[in-house]
Amino acid sequence: MPSAVSDPTARPGRRSTRRVLLAVARLVAAAALAVDAYVHAKLADRYDPVVATVSQGDLFRIEAGLAALAALLVLVRHRRPADAFGLSVAAGGLAALLLYRYVDVGAFGPFPDMYEPVWFADKWASVFSQAAAIAATAFLLVTAPRRRRTARGGAPSARGGDQPPAGPGTSGRGSG
Repeated sequence: MPSAVSDPTARPGRRSTRRVLLAVARLVAAAALAVDAYVHAKLADRYDPVVATVSQGDLFRIEAGLAALAALLVLVRHRRPADAFGLSVAAGGLAALLLYRYVDVGAFGPFPDMYEPVWFADKWASVFSQAAAIAATAFLLVTAPRRRRTARGGAPSARGGDQPPAGPGTSGRGSG
């Protein structure tokens, strides 16, 4: 029996292919975010001496925590907000990495000078994992089926809102 979120015009073979592609994208996104979390957690101690108000090591720990949370949410929740969170964590991390690789921003506010114009294996692992997470979560956001809003009874609402239809003699605004 097809669910309310499946495309009724799609052929059965396409539905199963789509499901497999979404599952693979979800696994790739979660694995890539997990690699990003691991690399940042591994490197955090090395960057503790780089301090303004906040150390670069602390920022790496925050990135590791956010990436681990995003990996878990993408894998378990199967919802657009979780996928969007994974995309934002990966894209933000990659943007910061590339910015501080190529531009000497200097210290600003509570953030230390994190300019590091060199490449090394862990930085490459982070770049590739963040790029893979971006691609996979973007794919999930673009292709995942949208869930319909439901009325209070659980059936899809033709009106698209959460308000029950107006009964006879009412304006739909409730009594009062």
